[in-house]
Amino acid sequence: MLTAHCSLLSLLPVGCRKRDMPGSAMNGSAMNGHSEPMGYLTRIQSFSACHRLHSVHMTDEDNLKVFGKCNNPHGHGHNYKVEITVRGKIDHITGMVMNLTDLKRSIEEVIMIPLDHKNLDKDVPYFATIPSTTENLAVYIWNNMAKSIAPSILYEIKIHETDKNIVTYRGE
Repeated sequence: MLTAHCSLLSLLPVGCRKRDMPGSAMNGSAMNGHSEPMGYLTRIQSFSACHRLHSVHMTDEDNLKVFGKCNNPHGHGHNYKVEITVRGKIDHITGMVMNLTDLKRSIEEVIMIPLDHKNLDKDVPYFATIPSTTENLAVYIWNNMAKSIAPSILYEIKIHETDKNIVTYRGE
């Protein structure tokens, strides 16, 4: 059976076999130290904010149809949980993808100061003409994190609006 498995493996195009994959223990570059391992670092931050789902580009009647009870003129609140993930080579000297102290400082500046215990629609200028959906909140956080840390290592913003509603944004 082992022979059959190996024979099938040899039929795969070069690059598709496990031993050809970057970082594989069977890959020669990883074995001789020329390849730097990639890592993902995720920091989770919670914040509370209120908002009203409403688009200035639609009539009040259409807003009510689209957003339902979330279009309440008095708004509603959430205890958001945000996961910020960076991706990069693990530095061979520090052993880190990114200094966690720098990531925490960026999260404070990008999320906590402008968003925590705020009315997103009234206190955050970005949402003056853009509906404060969780999707748009993820874009807002991504755009501002990309200004605060090296954009090349920013991998993902994941926002848990509720236990059942989660939005993921990767800058695409």
